[in-house]
Amino acid sequence: MPVADTSQLISGVAERYASSLFELALEAGNVEGVGSDLNRFQAMIDASDDLKRLIQSPVFSAEEQTKAIAAIVEKAGFTGLVANFLKVVASNRRLFAVPGMVRAFRVIAARHRGEITADVTSAHVLSAAQETELKAALKGVTGKDVAIAVTVDPSILGGLIVKVGSRQIDTSLRTKLSTLKLALKEVG
Repeated sequence: MPVADTSQLISGVAERYASSLFELALEAGNVEGVGSDLNRFQAMIDASDDLKRLIQSPVFSAEEQTKAIAAIVEKAGFTGLVANFLKVVASNRRLFAVPGMVRAFRVIAARHRGEITADVTSAHVLSAAQETELKAALKGVTGKDVAIAVTVDPSILGGLIVKVGSRQIDTSLRTKLSTLKLALKEVG
């Protein structure tokens, strides 16, 4: 299957699952709690190569994934909607789409609150003050409250990559160096 088809499949699966979870969270009056738990689970994925392997590898059976997720959920103290959600996702062999589900849930929840979402890639973890300053700058540009989803990617070396809707601002050092390298090749 071509890459574009795979990403569309993941996106479609992620949207459907996130939308269903959001509706349940809204009925339960716990959108913020569910969002917080999903963010915590995403942080666990980002911090653990073993967990990444578990959710991405087709080698594990649905039963193995479900047992592993049940153990992780219990040990991490997840309860209620998120715990049940992750178990259902595992038993349906859709763990590979969990990062997309988390992103989709953030977007749906932000839209519900009247916010827009910005995906931010940084070379290092942003401090609370930096996040606040970035939100204020983005609000100034967009005119709306902005929820940010930060991903850490040391390979960008420094700076930020900010995506808001279809717009992208890339101030990463990696991009600046690539542009400079290309300019130097054209001159020489």
